[in-house]
Amino acid sequence: MAQQHGVNFQLLEEIRKINETQRDIFFNKVLSALWTLRGKKLAALGLSFKGDTDDIRDSPAIAVIRKLLEAGATITAFDPAANERAMAVLPASDKMHYATGIYEAAKEADAVLILTDWKQFAQLDLVKLNQVVKFPIVIDGRNLYKPERMQEHGFTYVSVGRPPQYHAQQGKPRSVRAVGVPG
Repeated sequence: MAQQHGVNFQLLEEIRKINETQRDIFFNKVLSALWTLRGKKLAALGLSFKGDTDDIRDSPAIAVIRKLLEAGATITAFDPAANERAMAVLPASDKMHYATGIYEAAKEADAVLILTDWKQFAQLDLVKLNQVVKFPIVIDGRNLYKPERMQEHGFTYVSVGRPPQYHAQQGKPRSVRAVGVPG
């Protein structure tokens, strides 16, 4: 079909390989930031292939989430428009959950993953986000934030094509609550 329309099929195949490589690079950034994925609770922000749509066809987010699930992570996902469509290909289970909002998805997360470039993901209340997560780690596959801003708000911030920003805790560990014990 590509040849019928005068498109070089080899070029399309190379683009597909590059896209797969980018998914692997993002997965490895998550793994590097967390050391292991087994038993980790991750908030996945974005399921559609781009912001402002519910279209999940060829969505890198879906591919990354599948790989994270295979590695033993538990995912709580939120997309402003694509949750319902995503449920058809990533059914809810004991390891795959869907949230109705950003901060619900991020609650007690070991890390927050930004997978789609929705406007509301670029305008997060970073103070609130830091309060609801278990660990202040954001892995941003869309480069929606400046690393310095994330560090100022207490986040370890990993993005694409830039060095990670690690937030030092100033010798004070975050308070850790025992499971089942109110904070």
